Amino acid sequence: MAQHPSAAGLSTLSPSAHTDTFCRDNLPPLDQWPVLDLGTLDYGERLNCATELLAATIERLGPDRPCLRSPDGPNWSYGDLRAQANRIAHVLVEDLGLVPGNRVLLRGFNEPWLVACWFAVLKAGGVAVTTMPLLRAGELATMGEMCRPSVALCDHRLGEDLERAAIPGLTTAFFGSAADDDLCVRAAGKPAEFDDVPTAADDVALLAFTSGTTGRPKATMHFHRDVLAIADTFAAHVLRPRPDDVFTGSPPIGFTYGLGGLVVFPLRVGASTLLLPKATPDLLADAVARHGVTVLFTAPTAYKAIIAGGHADKLAGLRRAVSAGEALPGSVWHAVHDATGLKIIDGIGATELLHIFISAADDDIRPGSTGRAVPGYTATVLGDDGRPVPDGTPGHLAVRGPTGCRYLRGDRQEVYVRDGWNVTGDTYVRDTDGYFYYQARTDDMIVSAGYNIAGPEVEQALLGHPEVVDCAVVGAPDPERGMIVKAFVVLNPDRSRDVSAEELQDFVKQAIAPYKRPRVVEFVDTLPRTSTGKLQRYKLR
Repeated sequence: MAQHPSAAGLSTLSPSAHTDTFCRDNLPPLDQWPVLDLGTLDYGERLNCATELLAATIERLGPDRPCLRSPDGPNWSYGDLRAQANRIAHVLVEDLGLVPGNRVLLRGFNEPWLVACWFAVLKAGGVAVTTMPLLRAGELATMGEMCRPSVALCDHRLGEDLERAAIPGLTTAFFGSAADDDLCVRAAGKPAEFDDVPTAADDVALLAFTSGTTGRPKATMHFHRDVLAIADTFAAHVLRPRPDDVFTGSPPIGFTYGLGGLVVFPLRVGASTLLLPKATPDLLADAVARHGVTVLFTAPTAYKAIIAGGHADKLAGLRRAVSAGEALPGSVWHAVHDATGLKIIDGIGATELLHIFISAADDDIRPGSTGRAVPGYTATVLGDDGRPVPDGTPGHLAVRGPTGCRYLRGDRQEVYVRDGWNVTGDTYVRDTDGYFYYQARTDDMIVSAGYNIAGPEVEQALLGHPEVVDCAVVGAPDPERGMIVKAFVVLNPDRSRDVSAEELQDFVKQAIAPYKRPRVVEFVDTLPRTSTGKLQRYKLR
C-alpha cells in the first residue's frame, strides 16, 4: 500500500505508547515525509520490535539456541539474552527512572552487553541512541544537545569522553567495571521477566545519526516497524539467512549497517552472531576461520586487505559475504571471487532508510554494479529537474519503500526528501535491465573505507589549532581506501614555530573521531574562493 502520510493527516499515526512525547513532537511535518510503500508488510498497530526479535523467535525455536558469541565470552543463548535484557529493563525503569519515550544513549563496543542494553531500552519503551566507540566528547555533546537523552548506559572503558561531554540532566550507569553500582551488578538482582511496553508500530524505536555534509550531524528517526522491515526486505529476499548461520562483521553496532547485519538479521531468523570488539582485516579473517562464521558483513577495503594479506583460505567456510559502506570496485569483487569462489553481495544503504535498498546476490550479480532495487523498494535516477532520466544517463539516485527519511525536527528534511523520493546524494546510472552503477557522491561527503566523513567537520577541527588560519578538506582518490581525507592548510604567516602535518593530524584526532583525521596534509599560501568568499572545493579536488 503506497501511502503519502500528508494525504491523510495526523490520523495516519497510531496512538503512541510514549509518555515522553519528544520524538512524536519532533517528527518532521507529514507533508515532508517520503512516500512509504509497505507492500505486504503488515505488522499491525501495536508492535515492539524487541518482543518480535526475541520472544517470537524463542517461541518458534526455543530458548537454548546459541545467540550471541564473543571471542573471550560471554556466550549467550536466546534465553540468556532475553533474561539479561529483562533485568536491565528493570534497572532502567526502577533505578534510573526511565519512562516510555525517554532517549537512552548507548556507548559500547560490539559485545553482548551492548546488545542486551539495546534490547532493554526497546523493551522498556525507550528510544535507543547507539553511539560509535570512537566518538569524542564534542561529538557526544552535540548528540546530547539534539536528542536530549535522560539516561546513558556506557562501557566503563568509554566513560571519559561521555563525562567530558557534560550532557545536561544525564544519568549514567556503567557496565563492565568492578563498582558495586555497576549495571551488571544491579541487573543481577533484578527479575528475569519483564512485561515489554506495547509500543505502536510507528513509535520511534531508535535515533541514528548521520555524518552531515555541513559538519553538524542529523538524527534520523526510525520506527519499530522499520527495524523489522529491513529484515523482511533485504535480508529475506537477497541475503536469505538460515537459522544455523553464524554472522560476524566489522561495522560498529552504532552504524545502522552493523545493527542490521550483526543484530537484527541473525535474530530475525534464529541465527547466532559473533561480536568482535576489534575487527581489523586480519582479526576478521581469523575469527571467520576459528568460529565457523558463515555470513560476513564488512567494507570493500577489508575484503581487499584480507586477500592481499594472503588470508583467502580463512574465508573458506563463508556462505555469504556482504559489502556496503562504500562502492565495491569490480576489481575487488573479481579478486575475492578468484581467490575464494565467493560472490560478494554488494549493496547501498543509507542511515536515512536504515539499511540496504539496492543489491543483488548469486547469479543475479553483475560485478561493478551495485545491483537492482531490493524487493519492497523502488529506485530511479532523476535529473536536476526532478524527473527520471533515460537509462544510461547519470543522475541523482532516488528511492522509496517501507522505510524512509525522517530527520529529527525536520532538520534539512527538504534537501533529502523531494516529491516523495529519498534522494541519497549519490550519482548513479541505471541500465536497461534495472541494474544501478555508482558514479560519485553529489555532495561534500567523503566516503573512506566505509566511513562517511563530512569535510566541514574536519575543517572546523583544524581551525581550532592556533596556527591554522584557513583550511579546506576534500576527498582524494586512494587505491586502498577508495577515498582519503586530504586537507589544504594555510598557516599563520607570523607563527613562531614550524607546524608539521603529523601535529595537525594528532590535533584533529583529539577533537573528533580518529578515523576522520586527514590522511594527507598539504600546506598552501591561499585557498581558491569566489568573489563572495565561498570556498571552491571543486578546484582542490
